[in-house]
Amino acid sequence: MTIISARWIEPTALSGDKNGTRSPKPPPRVWQAIDPPFKGFQAAPSDGYRQSSVNSAIVIDNGSSLVRAGWAFDDAPRLSFPADVARYRDRKYNRTVSYVGYDAYADATTRGQIRNAFEPGTSIVGNWDVMEGILDHIFVSLGIDSEDGGGIGRPVLMTEPVANLGYSRKTMNEILFECYSAPAVSYGIDSLFSFKYNQGDTGLIVSSSHSSTQVIPVLRSKPLMSSISRLNWGGYQGAEYLLKLLRLKYPSFPGKLTDYQAQHLVREHCYISQNFDKEITHFLDWTGLEERDHVIQYPFTEHLVIEKSEEELARIAERKRQGGIRLQEQAAKMRLEKLVQKEQELEYWKDLQQRLEGQTKKEIKRLLDEDEIKDEAQLDKMVKDMEKSVRKARNKDLGITETVEEEEAPSFPLLDIPDDQLDEAGLKAKRHQRLLKAGVEARARAKVEKEHERARVAEEERRDQDWRLNDLPAWLEARRLARTTLMQKIKDRDREKADLGNRKSLASQKRMKQLANLASDTPGRKRRKGGDDDNFGANDEDWGVYRQVAMGEQSDDEEEEDLDAEIQNVEAQLLKYDPDFSENKTMAAQKDWTKSLVHAFLRGPRPFDSESQREAHQLHLNVERIRIPEIVFQPAIAGLDQAGIVDIAADMISHGMGQPHERSNILKDIFLTGGNTLFHEFEERLGKELRAVLPIEASMRVRRAANPLLDAWKGAAQWSTEPGFKSALTSREEYHEKGPEYMKEHTYGNTAA
Repeated sequence: MTIISARWIEPTALSGDKNGTRSPKPPPRVWQAIDPPFKGFQAAPSDGYRQSSVNSAIVIDNGSSLVRAGWAFDDAPRLSFPADVARYRDRKYNRTVSYVGYDAYADATTRGQIRNAFEPGTSIVGNWDVMEGILDHIFVSLGIDSEDGGGIGRPVLMTEPVANLGYSRKTMNEILFECYSAPAVSYGIDSLFSFKYNQGDTGLIVSSSHSSTQVIPVLRSKPLMSSISRLNWGGYQGAEYLLKLLRLKYPSFPGKLTDYQAQHLVREHCYISQNFDKEITHFLDWTGLEERDHVIQYPFTEHLVIEKSEEELARIAERKRQGGIRLQEQAAKMRLEKLVQKEQELEYWKDLQQRLEGQTKKEIKRLLDEDEIKDEAQLDKMVKDMEKSVRKARNKDLGITETVEEEEAPSFPLLDIPDDQLDEAGLKAKRHQRLLKAGVEARARAKVEKEHERARVAEEERRDQDWRLNDLPAWLEARRLARTTLMQKIKDRDREKADLGNRKSLASQKRMKQLANLASDTPGRKRRKGGDDDNFGANDEDWGVYRQVAMGEQSDDEEEEDLDAEIQNVEAQLLKYDPDFSENKTMAAQKDWTKSLVHAFLRGPRPFDSESQREAHQLHLNVERIRIPEIVFQPAIAGLDQAGIVDIAADMISHGMGQPHERSNILKDIFLTGGNTLFHEFEERLGKELRAVLPIEASMRVRRAANPLLDAWKGAAQWSTEPGFKSALTSREEYHEKGPEYMKEHTYGNTAA
């Protein structure tokens, strides 16, 4: 079960104005991702069969998106459902269960067994078992009583796509006549029925449906079948293309994107741009991006935020304060105990110093060995350090600021005494002083080198300043070149880091080859099986190989800091002296989400919180809203090697018609139908682009069907009540006599009379 946070604090986003001030942005409008389209139990009206007669036709709009069915005397189809069937074996009841249409989305089990009747992306039936289940559902839902004669007992009028395959029509005839004993059957093109229902006589039909887009010229109610053109793009292809774009845009999106959700996103959020090239260029501009960017929220699980009352917060603060006081008291007690212990140790070492006075060397050595002290010099150092530590602890407790004492210059008296005048202990102490002196001299040399380095840097800065004052253009050009070089180094470094994560990359293979060569006693030679003994690791130096490979000459962190510091220094100089270089061009500005085009594309005009599950489960639709519908006009966007509908229609009008007056009559009624024409301002865009390619004196009118989705069924139902319908029916006797391939010509079929 998905648990959504009971309380969500939306971070306040800030927007900038021309003066650079920031004002709070309103919270974004969020659209929820739709659930599977299960509609529950819906009782179908079954009184139509009793109202019908033997001449009343069953009208079926056999669409690849939705199947619609009803009686010829109905004003609207009684049934409308997707052409999906889920069939599986129920082990509990030990029988096969079938779910048709929206019922197939009832639960996860049925959704996993869904099969569609049509070939993907086409209007051609490919799964006849599913098609038979759909017809069963239609006839049962319409209340057909098959007791008399064992058949449906009513003629069937069914729509089919343009240039339907003969095999597909033959198989459909066999099912209707053999399985359902239909008395008569006829087929017609859906877009022609829609044109008829909208009182069309002569015109150009642009039918953009779920599977394709057809351009059909019609003269005096008869389609010119030889001039029909098709664009292989419709609602199905648009939804599939949107899914591909979103999966590329969000490769690690945690939610599941379904085909039905993609179709819903295309239908609800996309629109036709009146000037695509101009709008796509400025679509991700920050001005107005809040309205253009649509946020789709998928289900997510968020941690609940538990609010605490002021009294509870006050109690927690008091407990913390009391705990802090107790910790301070314990720390003071421990410091006091340590101070007492140090004072006791100091008294002991001072007492030892007094006992050593006037003793022989042998006795002194014995007393020092008892306390594991090397010599008197070490004892003196221990006493001095202990006094300093005790004094510092006392001053800290009393709050006294301690003055910094100057360190005495170290002296090494034993180095001036010859070795033959020293005993064994003296020689040992002399070697120790020699090492101390070498360290002091090394620190002095390092200090001098630092001074020289500072002097060198100061001299370089002086010469650089002189160059800038004497020749500013050349100095700026050198700084720009240095910045370009540093940017390339940073890109190479980031790319190499990314490649090292992939063991198949060239950088990773080089690294492993280097590791193998460094670990081998004979680098560059292939190892034979059992030929050499692997003694890697026997010496401590061997393990330095890993550090050398991992770190190189310089660690990644140090190199990253050096490059970042260098480019920041160069950009600071350019900002100060180059009038053409602004803050927006700096590397920091390019990484700033408020100036990033990629951030605007992925996350919109607001900051992104990677820890928020809510924002991780959001999709942002921006350029996709105009890119998907534009493919009908520019198929090359999706990689289709076809012309757009404007070019198809213009070429058809200019070269596909016989007489000039026929062209002018067709231009007077450009008719749009099909669900893919429901995009906002589709007819305005088509009319504007057609006007640009047609003669200026041509009269043109573009109109859309009253209902692009239902008018095909309504037109078919209207025609089935006219006298000409009976002559277009293929009877059961003709089917048995002339075969399943036989069909009659009529005005609205694939073979027009």
